[in-house]
Amino acid sequence: MNSLESMLERNKEFAAQQSAEGTLMPSLPRALPDVKAIIIGCADMRVDPAHVLGIKPGEAVVIRNIGGRITPGLLEQLSLLGRIGEVAREIPGGGGEFHIIVLQHTDCGITRLAGDPAMLAHYFQIQEGELKQKALTDPRAAVCRRRYVAPGDSRVAGRVAYIRSRL
Repeated sequence: MNSLESMLERNKEFAAQQSAEGTLMPSLPRALPDVKAIIIGCADMRVDPAHVLGIKPGEAVVIRNIGGRITPGLLEQLSLLGRIGEVAREIPGGGGEFHIIVLQHTDCGITRLAGDPAMLAHYFQIQEGELKQKALTDPRAAVCRRRYVAPGDSRVAGRVAYIRSRL
């Protein structure tokens, strides 16, 4: 059995288990109030947010991209998610506790692209001269560079997951 066949088999087992336990995915309007976070993370296979943060199904919306960065494409996805909530007439967190988490990590592949400024400028849709502001080679600086002022009793925090690798 190759890896794709193995994944498809595990999916069949998952679906059968969910059906047997009566825990099939709820409708979108019923599921949205249970969402407590949007996690923006890196596509790196070593730092799966579900594993790193112990997320349970339905607890968070996870969006992953190269570097776990805020890009114009990611902002468009967030806008679409907001619109889905409007159409479903529900909001994530049900109006209570809700977090936006930007999860970056050490030894990120995006740091290896520092020598290709044209590609990175295209990815971020900025001019090459603006790339330094993205702190591409320092994940801590990328999430902790600025002080943010949040409205009301909101809190903003930055964290970096330190991952040891053998690369």
